[in-house]
Amino acid sequence: MAKKTSKTSPSDNATIHDQKLHRGAGGELHQFAEDGTPVLTTAQGGPVSDDQNTLRVGARGPALIDDFHFREKIFHFDHERIPERVVHARGYGAHGYFETYESLAAYTRADLFQRPGEKTPAFVRFSTVAGSKGSFDLARDVRGFAVKLYTQQGNWDLVGNNIPVFFIQDAIKFPDVVHSVKPEPDREFPQAQSAHDNFWDFITLTPESMHMIMWVMSDRAIPRSFRFMEGFGVHTFRFVNAADESTFVKFHWKPKLGLQSVAWNEAVKINGADPDFHRRDLWQSIQSGNFPEWELCVQLFDQDFADTFDFDILDPTKIIPEEILPVKPVGRLVLDRMPENFFAETEQVAFMTQNVPPGIDFSNDPLLQGRNFSYLDTQLKRLGGPNFTHLPINAPKCPFHNFQQDGHMAMRNPVGRVNYQPNSWNQGPRESPVQGYRHFPAEEQGPKVRLRPESFADHYSQARQFFISQTPPEQRHIAAALIFELSKVETPVIRERMVSHLLNIDETLASKVGHALGFKSMPTPADAAMPTRQDLKPSPALSIVERGPKRFEGRKLGILVTDDTDAAIFKALLAEITEQRATFEVIAPKIGGVTLSDGNWIEAHQMIDGGPSVLYDAVALLPSSAGTSDLLKEATAHDFVSDAFVHCKFIGYVETALPLMQKAGIADSLDEGVIGLGAAGDVAAFIKALGKLRVWAREPSVKLN
Repeated sequence: MAKKTSKTSPSDNATIHDQKLHRGAGGELHQFAEDGTPVLTTAQGGPVSDDQNTLRVGARGPALIDDFHFREKIFHFDHERIPERVVHARGYGAHGYFETYESLAAYTRADLFQRPGEKTPAFVRFSTVAGSKGSFDLARDVRGFAVKLYTQQGNWDLVGNNIPVFFIQDAIKFPDVVHSVKPEPDREFPQAQSAHDNFWDFITLTPESMHMIMWVMSDRAIPRSFRFMEGFGVHTFRFVNAADESTFVKFHWKPKLGLQSVAWNEAVKINGADPDFHRRDLWQSIQSGNFPEWELCVQLFDQDFADTFDFDILDPTKIIPEEILPVKPVGRLVLDRMPENFFAETEQVAFMTQNVPPGIDFSNDPLLQGRNFSYLDTQLKRLGGPNFTHLPINAPKCPFHNFQQDGHMAMRNPVGRVNYQPNSWNQGPRESPVQGYRHFPAEEQGPKVRLRPESFADHYSQARQFFISQTPPEQRHIAAALIFELSKVETPVIRERMVSHLLNIDETLASKVGHALGFKSMPTPADAAMPTRQDLKPSPALSIVERGPKRFEGRKLGILVTDDTDAAIFKALLAEITEQRATFEVIAPKIGGVTLSDGNWIEAHQMIDGGPSVLYDAVALLPSSAGTSDLLKEATAHDFVSDAFVHCKFIGYVETALPLMQKAGIADSLDEGVIGLGAAGDVAAFIKALGKLRVWAREPSVKLN
């Protein structure tokens, strides 16, 4: 037995230092690496050799359950928060249904894809990733887009985001990227923001994040509404048909109303005016009967395509451009009912990527493999025990039978004598080789190793492709977002590292960011495992502006009125807006309302102090002459007009509003987006123009960002 001592003898120290160990004040041993830094260990004290890669079969094989380090790291991370989610804490959900367009039996035996016209109940939860439950809606962030489909063969959880790629390639790094973006632990701020040292330090030390960063710094990260954003399954999955034949599949949700985002300056002001902006928008849309709708589209491909595609289809930081592999619409998702109780449904809903029905299977994407392993732990901690499927929001809507029993908050248990199988009484459920879930019998081989395949090594080419696929306004917004975020980073070397990465993506972008940050000279480009490809063509599908709706349907017009507002023009606006399947709100000096020129009284939805123009997609200025005189004394009225102009929105106006426009500083800068409404007959042309949503040609002159 080793001798116990309370102090370290000189001879002990010599031995310890030879082994690069050091005994602390309490007698504990600390391990140090060759460079003198402490050795990373497990919670049990075991030194870790590789914290970057999960243990898998070969370079591209599945993850192994005997990776105790990954298991412990994810297990602890999943249990960090009580009771709110560690990530995606701020969420909002709705019920609806999924309707299948046509049979996909040739590709998958999944029951919901067998019969055209069949409707499957659904619940969808939208969320932000970084902020707490009490944060604001318009943070610059990834949006969760998680769909639970209650199929006749069990629940299918398609747990995706509004961005088709992710920051990391291996799930073992998930705790690190989330820790970096969360409030810094010594000060607990900033909340729901990535503009701080920790996040950009991690990102600049993780080149695989560069593609995702282009998306997060784009307008995709500040969507106008849940209704106007795409969703993606992110990973490569498999369809498996009745003959056990596999087809690779990527999932896309396409909004029927088209894509739309807000400007950063606009987002900041929306958060101040209405931090529940996205929640309110979804609630009002569904309550008014304007049900949001998306199409589920798939990219289907075989092993030959996977083998010849420019990038590895298992790499979650890569996409397959739609111009190379078009998407196929296979059904539609409609949200038509809000939860009866937010906590019981939206807060308690439990999504898990491993919830798939027969006919849908997984690929060896290392991030997906880790998510499959992780989510069960998360639900156990958040919902208090293994019986969270007993909660109505999580329970299947098809018949289900098993021998699971007891545990915390069990709502049901096996009835009768038998609670196991096989049994001599031939009672209870049994497995079914025919109907039951069968994994695709992929052949795997290779050494048991921790490494990244070389096919994952190109970190800049698709980042460049995304950037060159954006329109000039969108490229300006990416540059402005990078400048703003990096200006909040206090450590100069982190700012320099990020610009060194940008040099591998686009030199003009890097130069613009570096100049705005005050660099006296540009850094050298970051070391790249693979050179940036210059031959990848722009993909118009990656641009919000290029894929804009070209119509005003589903949007909202803000109408500023006063007493004696022209009744004919006001009524014409309402008629045209209704015809376009859009909505409107009336903004007045007082919430009570106003009397129109024909003597009719109309109630206001907002008073000018509480209804800034950032809440609307376009505005109409209809004050009377006397009303304008009163508004000239209101600073909020000036802001209403100037913000609408600066945010490149369409503005309709009557002649009596010109003094207010002059006061707001825009009367001398009128362009094609500022449209006069001299009479009711002018309204139709104004409403038709709104389909463009923004007047981007105005942006350089007003310096929107």
